[in-house]
Amino acid sequence: MTAQATSPAILQAIAIRAARRAPMDLHARIYVDAASGLAGDAHRKPGRAQVSILSAEKWADTCAELGDDVPWTLRRANLLVSGVPLEPIVGLRLSVGDVVLEVTMETEPCDRMDAQHAGLTRALETDSRGGVRCRIMQSGWIAVGDPVRWPADEGPGEAGLRRRRLESGADQR
Repeated sequence: MTAQATSPAILQAIAIRAARRAPMDLHARIYVDAASGLAGDAHRKPGRAQVSILSAEKWADTCAELGDDVPWTLRRANLLVSGVPLEPIVGLRLSVGDVVLEVTMETEPCDRMDAQHAGLTRALETDSRGGVRCRIMQSGWIAVGDPVRWPADEGPGEAGLRRRRLESGADQR
């Protein structure tokens, strides 16, 4: 069994930056607002990229490829989650505590990643390691340790795939 199948899916860490290009600041708890984003974050605005999420497991793969234990905050993502497969499938909804996020795109690594650590851009280009960007659908507080889950009919598993096929008309005869 994989770690994802046996470990609970949880929010491992929260980070924001107070200003553009500023270092990431860790928080134990933060308010997530559908109208404006994460409280105190320089990227605070409505839109498709209000929150970025990184998989702890995929970050571990990235570090292994780099041969270095690089802090996840160098990726400049807002949330670090573990135990849940992050799939860059546009439209999927993910719950973090009481907050609901909708995946809008895969996070493509930019050249700035290599300024953080040599080879990081290339290492993030494999297997969706850069994470996903999301729109906030339901506001609320989140805290480190909160459960992370795909609703039963939303996730990347068989039920979610079946729902997406029905919505697209692929299963209609």
